[in-house]
Amino acid sequence: MRRVLQAALRGLFCGLLLALSGCNNSPHPLGAERENTLFTAFDERSPRYLDPTSSYSAPEAAYAYHIYEPLYSYHYLKRPYQLAPRAAAEVVQPYFLDAKGQRLPRDADPALIAQSVYDIPLRPGLRYAPHPAFARDGHGRLRYHALSPAELKGKRSPWDFAERGTRELVAEDFVFALKRHASPRQEAPLFALFSEHVLGLKAYGDTLRAENAKLMAGLPDNLADKPFLDLRRWPLAGAEAVHPHLLRIRLKGKYPQWPYWMAMTFFAPVPWEVDAFYAQTGMSEAGLGWNQWPVGTGPYMMTEYVQDQRHVMSRNPNYREDFYPCEGAEGDRAQGWLDDCGKRLPFVDKIVATLVKERVPRKELFKQGYLDMPEIDRSDWGVEFLVDKDDSDAVARRFEQRGYKFPIDVDISSWYIGFNWLDPVVGRGDTPEQQLRNRKLRQALSIAIDWEEGYGRIFRNKGGVAAHGPVPPGVFGSREGLPGQFNPLTHEWVGGKIQRRSIEQARALMVEAGYPQGRDAKTGKPLVLSYDYQRVIRPELKSETDWMVQQFAKLGVQLELRATDYNQFQEKVLQGKHQVFWWGWFADYPDAENFLFLLYGPNGKSKFEGENAANYQNPAFDQLYRRLQTLDDGPEKQQVIDQMVAIVREDSPWSWGFWPFVGMAYQSWVYNGKPSIVVRDVLRYARIDTQERSRKISDWNHPVWWPLGLLLLGGGFIIWRTRHAFALREQAPAPGYQATTGAGIRPAGQEAQR
Repeated sequence: MRRVLQAALRGLFCGLLLALSGCNNSPHPLGAERENTLFTAFDERSPRYLDPTSSYSAPEAAYAYHIYEPLYSYHYLKRPYQLAPRAAAEVVQPYFLDAKGQRLPRDADPALIAQSVYDIPLRPGLRYAPHPAFARDGHGRLRYHALSPAELKGKRSPWDFAERGTRELVAEDFVFALKRHASPRQEAPLFALFSEHVLGLKAYGDTLRAENAKLMAGLPDNLADKPFLDLRRWPLAGAEAVHPHLLRIRLKGKYPQWPYWMAMTFFAPVPWEVDAFYAQTGMSEAGLGWNQWPVGTGPYMMTEYVQDQRHVMSRNPNYREDFYPCEGAEGDRAQGWLDDCGKRLPFVDKIVATLVKERVPRKELFKQGYLDMPEIDRSDWGVEFLVDKDDSDAVARRFEQRGYKFPIDVDISSWYIGFNWLDPVVGRGDTPEQQLRNRKLRQALSIAIDWEEGYGRIFRNKGGVAAHGPVPPGVFGSREGLPGQFNPLTHEWVGGKIQRRSIEQARALMVEAGYPQGRDAKTGKPLVLSYDYQRVIRPELKSETDWMVQQFAKLGVQLELRATDYNQFQEKVLQGKHQVFWWGWFADYPDAENFLFLLYGPNGKSKFEGENAANYQNPAFDQLYRRLQTLDDGPEKQQVIDQMVAIVREDSPWSWGFWPFVGMAYQSWVYNGKPSIVVRDVLRYARIDTQERSRKISDWNHPVWWPLGLLLLGGGFIIWRTRHAFALREQAPAPGYQATTGAGIRPAGQEAQR
């Protein structure tokens, strides 16, 4: 029995330990808040692409821009945005050549310019993060470039290899990177655009397709690990390594926007050794590739990648000398954004991003202090928290007491509804009659979607200003928000102000389109459209999608929701299987051309893997776009932009949506958090006061002791019951005997004397 009591006491002790551990509601390991680590979250899925040639979405950029170093970047603090050197030693201006190779003056007529030449010096001494692709044996041979299946067995990370190496970045790495855009092995969303400008790139694509066909002869097309296509074998006229630290790029004609592209990860260096390493048999099955384990010279490197669960970027030990800026925009000093002037970057040792599927739990983790910022790739959290703050005095007081930071600004980005130009109902149409009907339908729907109501008054946590075209405020050529400027197809001037056209006007367009009251005039069948949404619909999104369904219902149109996660949505768009879709755009660079190229025909997503998700194509617009690409800011460029905007307003390939507010959310202990869409490597500048974090998390999350009290009471009751049972058993008669009144004990079965 004594053993039973001991077991009960041990059980009670274990229960106490569990209760004490349960009092800590942190999702992180014990003591993690005292480490120099930034904690954040991501939504739904891991990034689809981290390969620099393919990566082109916000969830991917949050990692890519901290691991890779393009030639240029943007000054973190200055506004308007200014280019700054990153892997390059300086930002250079091109020189121009005529058809005979003779130099032209800088103000030469674009028609005379045959080539623009960029000679870009590189920073010496830049070194890649440690990786087994660079490891060499005692004879100088690459150690891991001929791995057998047995040698690869059990390897799921670059950190599973015994040795890792590095080497210096050289100009040839940028040449190799530019060549990859022409490779049939890559999903290259900018190949169509780049091939129009980089000398010889289009023909280079033809060469690589032919050479790839030779390599793949007799092999299945869906082979996961294809034989290495060594791009070093074939020169590219438009890219040359003059010497290890000088890169030369030749463009056809004049293209003033080109330097902006060199600030993107499409221009991150690609060492051939890593490309060859990842091409080995078995790498895909092992989850070893660019999309999981990118390799760069940037401040961080991927040290943990658990698909759809957790990603960890750690400080790159080979990162160059880099310092926090000492100049900024007006007001930056008052915000404290210049306090770290001249200090060595990066400040943070590690960035941990964990999957938190629901928005509400993500929000609560931030409010408890367990997330330093709610999400690694979204710039609207501050807007949502400010709405919460405005709606409740109690919430406002709590936010002020805790010192949350919600810097807000208006930056160059957009959200919109698009219509797939390849679709027979909402797209271009095959005949002149069908084209007119489809255009009237798109115009009617564009009037019916009341963006001012939805994202001006209802969904204020994602709010913004209704758009009247594709060019956002804040860049040259935009007329958004200027007096008297509006989209006459969707709005009109009434009583001295701009207002959305009435639903009656939209219904009249529906009649012209052949859909009176939302029914086909010929068949009488209701018009049913598919709404392709790029997120899985969770409770926090349902109200938005329901609202969009209601907008179409105003015209009698039935909108059927087809929601998927973002990766599946991307695949659907690539295949052209979308119809009506929700999409957004964060500016790559501060120029109208970066938004107008989203409607450029040769940049179609489904046909050419470009970024024109609507697959819109209009010859007049495309011709103007090609002219725009040669123009510097000035009256001629403004005139061309005005003409292009007028064309797409009439065609209505998008319902223009809204320009969202940019609002970040940071804890009080996170410093240097200036809101931006264009600057993608913001965590390079983030600094954390770990002592303040540890203290505040402790203050905000006091242990809840009443469960422990209940456990103590329950444990005491169990012990009492156990002891009571033991006592009763001690007093019970031995088997085979029964008690007598006052006569002790006698054998059972004998009657008592009378």
